[in-house]
Formats: sequence, C-alpha cells, structure tokens
Amino acid sequence: MGPHTATGLVPERYRRMVLASRPVDKPDTTHFRLEEVGMPGVAAGQVLVRNRYLSIDPYMVGRMYTTQSYAAAQALGETMVGETAGHVIASQHPDFQIGDAVVGALGWQEYGVSDGTNLRRVDEQRAPLSAYLGMLGMTGVTAWYGINRICRPVEGDTVLVSAAAGAVGGVAVQLAKAKGCKVIGIAGGEQKCHYVTRVLGANACIDYRPLASKEALTEEIFKHAVDGVDAFFDNVNGWVLDAAFPAMSLGGRIALCGMIGRYGNRSMQLLSHHFLLLSRLTAQGFIVWDHVGEWGRAVDELSDLMDGGLLRSEETRAFGIEAAPHACLGLLAGKNVGKQLVQFY
Repeated sequence: MGPHTATGLVPERYRRMVLASRPVDKPDTTHFRLEEVGMPGVAAGQVLVRNRYLSIDPYMVGRMYTTQSYAAAQALGETMVGETAGHVIASQHPDFQIGDAVVGALGWQEYGVSDGTNLRRVDEQRAPLSAYLGMLGMTGVTAWYGINRICRPVEGDTVLVSAAAGAVGGVAVQLAKAKGCKVIGIAGGEQKCHYVTRVLGANACIDYRPLASKEALTEEIFKHAVDGVDAFFDNVNGWVLDAAFPAMSLGGRIALCGMIGRYGNRSMQLLSHHFLLLSRLTAQGFIVWDHVGEWGRAVDELSDLMDGGLLRSEETRAFGIEAAPHACLGLLAGKNVGKQLVQFY
C-alpha cells in the first residue's frame, strides 16, 4: 500500500479501461481492455482524485472511430475519455483540499491525477455528487443551451424532443415544459414513453420502434402537432431528423445536439432537407464546451428548477469499472433511462 492520506491508504495499483482496437461497424466488448497500472505520484501543483462515478455519454462512441469529428479520436491503448465525479484524496495544489468533491475529465479509471485544469469543485450540500454529471453538469447545461439559445421556445409553442428518455433529452423536455410549451417526445419502447409522459411531463410521446419508415414517424408527429413543430431538440440525427423536417412550422428552429443514430460508420442520407428552404428553418449544431461562459448561469437556473420541483432526472447505474463497456454499449442500444452512470464504489 502507498502513503497515508486523510481518507486512508492509497493503493499502489488501480484499474483503468483503454480502447484496445477500433470498431469497423458497431463496437462490442472486444474493443475495450481492462488494465491494472501503478499509482502515479502527486507532484507540486497536482491532486489525486478517487473517482466515484463515471459519466457514460454518446460522444464516447463517436470518438472510437477515426472519422472526422469535433474532437480528436480516442487514442488506442490509452484511458477512455470521460467525465468523472469523486473526491480529492491527496493534494499539492493550492486551490484543492483533501476531501473536496470534484468533477473533471479524468476518464475511465478508478483514480486520476490532475493539475487542476478543468477540475471543478462541487457542493454536495446543494445536490448529490452524481447530479453534477447529470442535470447540474454537462448533460443539463447541454439541454439548457440547446433549448434557450437555439430552440428559444415561448409559451404555447410546440417542442419536439428526440431521445426524450435519455439524459439530455429528458432535461430538454422539462425545460420546455417549464416555459409553458406543448412537448412531444420521441423514445424507444412503451416503458420509456411512459417515463417521458408520466414522469417528465411531456404531453405526448411517440414510440419509434414499431414504425416502418420515416414517413410513418412524420405522420405520428403530425398527429400530435397538427399545426407543426415550432422547435426541435434533436439528439439522434439520421432518419429521425429526416422525419421531422416536413413537420416543422414556418420559421422553425432545430437544435442539432447529437448523432446517436449515425454511430457505427453507417452512411445515412437526408432526403427531406429541402424543407430547410421551403419552411425557412434554422438548424444549428452546437457543442456545449464551446459555451463555457454560459455554464454558471445555466447551472444556477437548473438548480432553481430542481429546488422548485420542476426538474428531475432518473439514473441508470452500472457497478464497477469492469461494467463500463456494457454500460456504453447499452447506451448505444437505448437500454438506459435518464443518465447512464458507472459507480466505482
């Protein structure tokens, strides 16, 4: 065992998950490898964090490939990228103390050393630690930005949200409802649609799984939005986005947040994009890390909604770092409800 800290002994070795090989189509568990490595030392200006939770997010799948993206591809043989929440157990950094609860991009590993860059202290008295990976973290801020800065709905608008039972989609549903909008969700399966309407408060939810074509999805959207959709928060892209184009109202806004429908090197052609011109639509892609200046305001507003009972989030948890690949693949298959986490201890 290693040296003593305020939280006990630091082990000499810990486990991490690396990318072993790149998938050609959809990834599977053979593309990951669990390794045991030596505990690094903590130099001046650094902290050692014991990670308690790992956030599993769709972008992780996209970075397993070498196709063009907004971020560099995950390096082979290196720790998988990802956000974690945990506690400082050793510190030689003036801004962090032993016991601080922190969130940072420390990856799929049980422990991580940081120089403090992009490491944020969070308040466990305000909310549970896991919430800072969910509705009070990147997930919530992503939904907040897409709704408030791109969709810009006003009371009485009709808002459509794809992957509405997911982490980001679920927050987007509730933000639109809090603005007095009619909200229509799209999700996979009766159980998820029940969650979207009964728990998150959407006015309706469309189960896409029984639908045979994008035309059938368009028809279902029109059943709930006779006068069209004013704003669409899209987490899926592909055929779901293509189905939404004809249902958009004149001057409608589309927030392009995710592409989970395209992961796996699958080629998907949009056939209805001419509605961008016909209906004078605005479709804007965004990455939440491009808007760090909005983070404080977003978290404050999300916290107020949470305190007022207007925002809640379900969590799907897997346990142990060895469960991380299955959790990631399950996310791709739509097996999670709400935020997907891996709890290390």
